[in-house]
Amino acid sequence: MKKHSPILLFLFLVLFGCTSKKKENKDVSLKSPDDSLSIYFSLANNINLPFQYKKKYNQKAFDLVMDQKDDSLKKVNLFKVANRYYNMNDWRSYQKVTKLVLLKSIESKDSINMGKAYIYLGDYYASQTISDSAFLNYFKAEKIYLGINDDFNLVKTFLSKANLQLNEGDFFESEITIFQALKILKEKKNVSNDLYDCYNLLGILYNEREEYDKALEYHNKALLTLEDKSIPSELQLKATSLNNIGFVYLSMHNYNKAKFYFQKGLEEKDLFNGKTFLYAMLLDNLAYTKLKSHNFNELPLQFYDALKIRDSLKLEPAIVLSKIHLSEYYAFTKDTFRAIQFSKQALILARSSNKLSNTLDALKQIAVVDPRNASVYSREYIRLNEKMIKSERNMGEKFSRIQYETNEIKDQNSNLQEKNRALVYVFSICTLLGLFFYVYKTQQAKHRELLFKQEQQIANENIYNLMISQQNDIEMTRIKEKKRVAQELHDGVLGRMFGVRISLDSLDSIQNIDETQAAQKRKKYLTELKHIEEDIREISHDLNREKSELINNFIAILNKLFENQQSTYNSKLITSFDPHIKWELVSNIVKINLYRIIQEALQNCNKYADADMITVDFKSEIDYLILSISDDGKGFNTKRVKNGIGLHNIQYRAKECKGTVAIKSAKGEGTILTIKVPIDQKINLQKNDI
Repeated sequence: MKKHSPILLFLFLVLFGCTSKKKENKDVSLKSPDDSLSIYFSLANNINLPFQYKKKYNQKAFDLVMDQKDDSLKKVNLFKVANRYYNMNDWRSYQKVTKLVLLKSIESKDSINMGKAYIYLGDYYASQTISDSAFLNYFKAEKIYLGINDDFNLVKTFLSKANLQLNEGDFFESEITIFQALKILKEKKNVSNDLYDCYNLLGILYNEREEYDKALEYHNKALLTLEDKSIPSELQLKATSLNNIGFVYLSMHNYNKAKFYFQKGLEEKDLFNGKTFLYAMLLDNLAYTKLKSHNFNELPLQFYDALKIRDSLKLEPAIVLSKIHLSEYYAFTKDTFRAIQFSKQALILARSSNKLSNTLDALKQIAVVDPRNASVYSREYIRLNEKMIKSERNMGEKFSRIQYETNEIKDQNSNLQEKNRALVYVFSICTLLGLFFYVYKTQQAKHRELLFKQEQQIANENIYNLMISQQNDIEMTRIKEKKRVAQELHDGVLGRMFGVRISLDSLDSIQNIDETQAAQKRKKYLTELKHIEEDIREISHDLNREKSELINNFIAILNKLFENQQSTYNSKLITSFDPHIKWELVSNIVKINLYRIIQEALQNCNKYADADMITVDFKSEIDYLILSISDDGKGFNTKRVKNGIGLHNIQYRAKECKGTVAIKSAKGEGTILTIKVPIDQKINLQKNDI
C-alpha cells in the first residue's frame, strides 16, 4: 500500500475544516438585538488577538447565549460559539458546546441541527484522530439528512466522510462517497463551492493513487468552478488549487511546471494575511522543488521562512515536514551535522504527535543522513509501516462494519414500524387476548406459589420430624446409657470398693501378721483402688461424650449437608461454629430456617457464583445468633438485580425467625450474606454453662 503524501493531505484537512467553519459564520446572520454578543463573536474570531483573549471573549459570548430562551436562534448562536473554539483549536471546549447543542436539538426534535451537531462532533473526533467515532457521527448525520431530503447538508456530510476515508487510506470508498455528492450537485444550482471541494478532493485522491492525469484533470475542473464570482475570494481557493496542481507535477518530477504553479500560488492577493498556513505551504513546496531541481536560489532562506510561520501557528505535521526538507537540503550540501540535527528534531516531534505518517517520513530521512544507525531506524520504519498498513486496513473494515450495523438497525426500525401499523388493525383482539393471558398467568402464578408453599411446609415438617426423631433416638440412648452406667457403678465399682474395704478391715483384725506380708497386701489393695479410679474416669468420659452428642445433634445434620456439597461440587467449603453457642437452647423453628437458608445459599453459589471458596460461619453475640455465608465468586450488583425466588426465600425465612438479612456484593468481588437472629434475652449463648 502506498504511503500518503503529507503535504496534500494536511492541506485538505486544514483548509477543508477551517473553511467550512468560517464560511458557516458568514452564512448564518444574527438578528439578536444585543450588540455586545456580535462584538464578542467578532473579537473571538480576530486572528490578531492572543489565544487567551479570544477564549475569554468567546466565553462571554457563550454566557450571553445561555441566558437566551431555548429556540432555534439559541442553537445558531451556540454553533457560532463552537465555530470560534474550532478556529482557535480549543478542542475540549468545542466538543463541550457541540454536545450541548446536540442535546438541545434532540430534546426539541430538531433534525437539521441534530445532523449539524453530528457533523461537528465528527470534525472533533477527526481532529483527535479517533476515526471510527468520527465516521459514526458523519454517518448519523448522513442518515438524518437523507430522511429529511436535505441535499445541501447531505453533500457537506459526504465530503466530510470522504475526507476521513481518504485520510485513513480507504481510497475506493472515499471515491464512491465523492461521486455520491457529485450526483446530487449536478442536479442543483449555485453549488460552485461544494463542487470545488468535490473536484479538489478527487484530485488529491487520484494523486495518492499515482493516477496523475486524472489528478490534474480534476484539479483543473476545481479551478474552473472558481470563475463563479459568488465564491468569496478571501477563501483563497485558487491558491489552494495552484498548490495542489504544483504538487502533482512535483510527484511526476516535472520540477519546472511544479515551480511555476507554486510561484503563481504565492502571487495570489492577500494570501499571507488571509491564509498564512497556505502561504507557508506554497513557500515550502517551492523551496523543495528548487532543491529537487538543484536550483539553490534563496535556499535555505525559504525553508526557514516557511518553518518560522508554521512554528508560530503550531502546525506540528507541517513543522515536521519543514525540518525533513531542511535535513534533505543540508544532506545535499554535505553539511552532515545539520542534516542529522534537523532529522532528529523532526523524528522527536513526529513521535510526540503520534502521527505514524510523519514518523515514517522522519525515519526515512534520518536513515539516509545517519548511515551508522540506519539499520536501527530502518527496522523501526518497517515495523511502523506494517502497523500503519494494518491500521488502515482495519479502519476500512471498521467503517464498513459501522455502516452495515447502522443500516441493520435502520432496517430493524423499518420492520418494527410496519409491524406497528399491522398491530393497529388487530389491537382490540390483542387486548382481549392479552387480558385473558394475564388472568391465566396470574392464576397459574398463584397456583405455583401455593404449591411452592406446600412443598416448603412439607420440607419443614420433614426436617422437623428428622430432628425430633434424632432427638428421641439420642434420648433413648441416653436413658440406656444412664442405666448402663448405674449398673456399672453398682455391680462393678461399688462391689469392688466394698471388697477392698472388707479386705482392709480384715487386715487390721488379723493377729500376729508378718509386717512384710501386711505391706504386700496393702500394696495389692492400693493397686485395686487405682483400677477402680480408672473405671470411674472412663464412665465420666462416656457421660461427657453423651452430652456432646446431644448438643451437636443440629451440627451433625449440617455436617451431612456440607459433606454432600463437597462431594458434588469443586468449590472448597470452609465451616466454622462458635463453641459458645448452646444449640440445645435454640428453638427448632430457628434451626429449621437456618438449615434451609444455608441450603438455599449454597445452591445459589453453585448455580451463579462460580466460586472457588465458600465459607459458612456461625457466631454468637449477646442476645443474637449470627450466620455468615460468603464466597469469592462473580458477585452481582445488588441495586440492579431484582430479588429472585432464592433471595426471596432467604428473606422470608429470616423474617420467620424475626431476624434480618444483609447482602453485600459487587461484580467480581464475591458475595457476603449475613443473617442476624435474635435469641430470647433469658438465654445468653456466650455462657459456658447453664
